[in-house]
Amino acid sequence: MATPSQIFTEMVTTTQRHWGEELADNVSEHNAFLNRLKNKNMIMNVSGGYEIALPLDYAENSTYQRYSGYDELNTNASDVLTSAKYEFQQAALHVTANGREIRMNMGTKERMIDLVKARKKNAMRTSANNMSIDIYSDGALDNQIGGLAHIIQNNGLGTVGGINSSTFSFWRNQFREIPGTDAFAGTVLKDNMNILWLALNRGKDKPDLILATHDFYSSYESNEQQLQRYMDGKMADAGFITIKYKTADVVFDDNSNFTTTGEKMYFVNTDYLYLKQHREAQWTPDDPKMPTNQDAVVVPIYWMGNLCCSNRDLQGVLIDAA
Repeated sequence: MATPSQIFTEMVTTTQRHWGEELADNVSEHNAFLNRLKNKNMIMNVSGGYEIALPLDYAENSTYQRYSGYDELNTNASDVLTSAKYEFQQAALHVTANGREIRMNMGTKERMIDLVKARKKNAMRTSANNMSIDIYSDGALDNQIGGLAHIIQNNGLGTVGGINSSTFSFWRNQFREIPGTDAFAGTVLKDNMNILWLALNRGKDKPDLILATHDFYSSYESNEQQLQRYMDGKMADAGFITIKYKTADVVFDDNSNFTTTGEKMYFVNTDYLYLKQHREAQWTPDDPKMPTNQDAVVVPIYWMGNLCCSNRDLQGVLIDAA
């Protein structure tokens, strides 16, 4: 005869093959930045390795020359490629139920199904909330991914992907600080957005998404409201309201306030940003476990990867002076 724990485990097991995909979808739908990466197929799986390596095209080929007739050609080696390397970081959560609550819900199949659904709903909410915190983080916590505050720093510097931008200037992100304190009312905010925007344009390369904290978004929305320039049906379908700025979508995301002490606008070019995750740990459930010293069932769910950037020079941040 099956025990109550076995009944709960069987119900979890019959549905858990779908949990990883549903958790991943819920995480991306909970966060405007991840939603954009997903829609551009920039959430990618990797098969393994000690770290995540991204090739960088950071310099022009020095052998380009103008010549005439029998002029000697420049055939010297031209070092134009290097790579940024990001460590795998790991996250886990566990769907649990103790014997008491399992037995209390075993009266009918429907009650046990409701228990499984409640645990699944909690896992989805927990993973989405915490991944949203991490995706904007500076990576300062133990085993935390390096989020946008790590890749796009207030002074443009920092060591990202193993490359020290104090030494290699090509690896610095753009930044601009609005003079004064809380002095971004009226046209001041947009004037400073225009300046940063120009610094981030390289032909066809330009930011496609601007992630704004509360006051910055409110100020920009007030100035643009009469134009009714609300855009991007895909993001609207996901619950994010966007306002157009040139060719970029401006989105308010309260998660962008994490790890900051003032207002920010991240100007991101998502052609060069990737969420790389291990193919065997993309919110992937493991087999249910039964602790030897507890009357309980535990279903581990694992994620492993990092947020990666292949061009910091095309990423920027606008900050309010504190």
